[in-house]
Amino acid sequence: MCRNAVARKTMIRIAWVAAGALWWGSTAFHAQTTAQPHEAGNNARVFASDAGLVLNFVKPDKTADFEAVIARVREAMQKSVNPERQQQAAGWKVFRAQEPGANGSVLYVFTMDPAVKGADYAVSAILAEAFPAEAQALYRTFAEAYASGQNYVNLTLTSALGQP
Repeated sequence: MCRNAVARKTMIRIAWVAAGALWWGSTAFHAQTTAQPHEAGNNARVFASDAGLVLNFVKPDKTADFEAVIARVREAMQKSVNPERQQQAAGWKVFRAQEPGANGSVLYVFTMDPAVKGADYAVSAILAEAFPAEAQALYRTFAEAYASGQNYVNLTLTSALGQP
């Protein structure tokens, strides 16, 4: 199996472990890691680790809206001339869980592997750079899709099981 396939399977397993911790874990853990979607002007969303996950809990009737905004984020990053944004796009993948999320939500998992350390992953910032006239409306659609916010998880690689 090639390294990319092993890395992908590892990230998916990590996502499920993290999601399970959130669903079954303590209220204290949940309270420390849960945040509402980033609003323009607030702190940047950055990773200071090897890789990162963002768990997104979306209302079932708002998945089309959420995916439409993510498509615009993809477009923004692909057309960006900023090398940092291009690096971010290269390592950013979006997965939709087949199983229902907490409280009937739909779980979307963003994997950033590798994460661009110190780069701002805030959807609002990315949209504002690429689509200044539409950014506010796009972000409103994005924020209204959430059932219970996001969880940011910084990951440090401790072992690559498929590598010598």
